[in-house]
Amino acid sequence: MAERLLVLYGSQTGTAQDVAERLKREARRRHVRCRILPMDSYDKAQLIHEKVAVFVCSTTGQGDEPENMRQFWKFLLRKNLPLDSLKALNIAVLGLGDSSYAKYNFAAKKLYRRLIQLGSTTLLPLALGDDQHEHGPDATIDPWMKELWLKLADFFPIPPELPPIGDKTGLSPRYKVTFVDHTPQVENTPNKGSRVSLEQVTSSPPPQWEGFDTPPQWVESDTSSRWHPFLARVVTNRRVTSEMHFQDVRLIEFDVQGSGMRHTAGDVLMVQPQNLPSDVDEFLSVMLLNAEQLILLEQSDPDVPLPLALPQPCTVRQLVTHHLDFMSVPRRSFFEILGMFATSDEMERDKLNEFTTPEGQEDLYAYCNRPRRTILEVLCDFPSTRASIPFPFLFDLIPSIQPRAFSIASSMEAHPGRIEILMAVVKYQTKLRKPRKGVCSSWLASLTPEQGKWCHYGSEAQ
Repeated sequence: MAERLLVLYGSQTGTAQDVAERLKREARRRHVRCRILPMDSYDKAQLIHEKVAVFVCSTTGQGDEPENMRQFWKFLLRKNLPLDSLKALNIAVLGLGDSSYAKYNFAAKKLYRRLIQLGSTTLLPLALGDDQHEHGPDATIDPWMKELWLKLADFFPIPPELPPIGDKTGLSPRYKVTFVDHTPQVENTPNKGSRVSLEQVTSSPPPQWEGFDTPPQWVESDTSSRWHPFLARVVTNRRVTSEMHFQDVRLIEFDVQGSGMRHTAGDVLMVQPQNLPSDVDEFLSVMLLNAEQLILLEQSDPDVPLPLALPQPCTVRQLVTHHLDFMSVPRRSFFEILGMFATSDEMERDKLNEFTTPEGQEDLYAYCNRPRRTILEVLCDFPSTRASIPFPFLFDLIPSIQPRAFSIASSMEAHPGRIEILMAVVKYQTKLRKPRKGVCSSWLASLTPEQGKWCHYGSEAQ
């Protein structure tokens, strides 16, 4: 028997993280202690002591590893690692990719081979989810998960006095949320209790820093990395295409003096966006939320750290602006969780349940993916269910905002202390009346030097 299940993921856009969180929910239903982390957030030296580990990773670019997996992968490639160093580890690996690319699921294939080279025992053959499948990656994920839990039953037998929690039974929320009437003096600091990657770092603009007179100390660093993002001032935001051209392309320049960052050709800039004020106001209105209400988060599970990005306490507006990615297209797991609150309207309940079945995936694709319908728009379409969502479950229902990667378009020699990117503002029309827009590009396009706006970023040499 093992003490806990370890799930490590490498995720660029959040898909692999979503699968990891599905595994976490299934583990809770089986009363299995489960810890999920980005690979780079895990203490790699402890891997030799683990009994069971599940790896979920996507492939980005031309066969590259996701940003939050690269240090972990470099560690595994060290030549001085004994070939039997992971002999006590039992593994399963799931890759997520797109077969239209030449290096399809390349990162997962490399990881699987290397783990076996280091002595790991495989619980299952390598599984590869494909975006090009008619039912998407779920066509691979669903049967893989069923088979995985059959294998894991040998390591984590269900206690006879604790029967499994049914699929239609709701789980407790990820965090305990307390509404507070005032700001406790000892709590008005960002959470420093756990290490997280750049994906969980927020951005906030001085001088109107939300809740602070100055930027919190935890974002300041002499050297920028995903662990210590640099707070960079926008000094230029200029459109380089004609006003008559259909595509709005911006040259955006950041002041990075004091960051300690060095970059060469091929490096990327990771920018952490936030939701636009107009979208935030609409979400607050739809969900009937008090924007200035203070909330305090506590851990429900010691293996689930609090979001480092959010100060404690924070306002609801801070949460909605900097953390909740409600303008993203929902994944199937969103409908699985949302369906638990569909208790008062039978039509809404039936439709949400249909979206979670293998047979309903074509309808789900036509409803969400093809028109790029957002989480906010879905919530508007299910008013009875929306009204029944307890506030703490917003953290389970809506993913966190992920950073975006931009190729650096400037030279350190030509522009010392500056970094430039060329960015196309994402805006297009589907069958829906309202144009679709990119969260990050729309936010960046709205920043002007006169406003004193800032943004977080970090960069990694490729």
